Amino acid sequence: MSVINIDSAKQNVEKIGFLDVEVDATLDLFHEIERLKKEKNAIILAHYYQEPDIQDVADYIGDSLGLAQAAEKTDADIIVFAGVHFMAETAKILNPKKKVLLPDLKAGCSLADSAPADAFREFRNQHPDHVVISYINCTAEIKAQSDIIVTSSNAALVVNSVPKDQPIIFAPDKNLGAYLIKKTGRDMLLWNGACMVHEIFSLEKITKLKIRHPKAKILAHPECEEPILHIADYIGSTTGILKYSREDSATEYIVATETGILHQMQKDSPHKTFIPAPPTNNCACNDCPHMKLNTLEKLYLCMEYETPEILMEEELRKAAKKPIDRMLEISRAGGL
Repeated sequence: MSVINIDSAKQNVEKIGFLDVEVDATLDLFHEIERLKKEKNAIILAHYYQEPDIQDVADYIGDSLGLAQAAEKTDADIIVFAGVHFMAETAKILNPKKKVLLPDLKAGCSLADSAPADAFREFRNQHPDHVVISYINCTAEIKAQSDIIVTSSNAALVVNSVPKDQPIIFAPDKNLGAYLIKKTGRDMLLWNGACMVHEIFSLEKITKLKIRHPKAKILAHPECEEPILHIADYIGSTTGILKYSREDSATEYIVATETGILHQMQKDSPHKTFIPAPPTNNCACNDCPHMKLNTLEKLYLCMEYETPEILMEEELRKAAKKPIDRMLEISRAGGL
């Protein structure tokens, strides 16, 4: 990072996404982050897909449902969200009076980007009799157009809570939607969106990997395409995958989701072997480039200077909060 004045750096945040300030190489960032937490009554919420160092300094690590629940319950003054933009937005929606920070504003989401608000509004208006269920991996504008939000942990529960004669639009993830159609038996109308990470796993390469590791079980996230889900031994959210690998008797697993989760899997089960499922090409495409924009240095800087901050118009926040509240209500009633 280049050395520039902090005031200039703050002015550039909207353009480049983060504070472009050089961090003293002699600083113990783990110690400094713990200090800032105490001094500022701050909490760090991190997704499983974050880099290991960030997971290790987090106060709570989870999937989208757990993170939303943690954001709803916290009494911290500052929420530092180590994840992507829609997750920090969700925390702000639930906590309008708290300061919500995101280490890098450019940490977006290919799935959220696949549902532009204007195009989705037009699509929704073509089917006015449909209830809109949207995956939490969407922008605040899409949430505001939805009736209920879901995560991969509670999606089936939410879909089953809707009366059987009520038509449903499911957005934005077509792969999760197709999986839910098969799981619940509901004939939902799907928006054509997808996650760049979960769409790139190679069935051929996973099959060859399985031949080399015949005792390995395949664990897959429901955002994966159907051929991958078809060969999986277990399909579930990141939390579900983690729990399954911890409690299951096997000792070897091929994991078809973002590689960040392997850090917690290895910590929970150090005697087991976890193999990332290979993508269709030779790049590290099973790493989410957006999630990995956050670094320990950016996390420290955003806490020290309390920027970048997530801000939102109150009208949009209130509209986006209603379907999230409905999700949390259904999840509580269902024991999640």
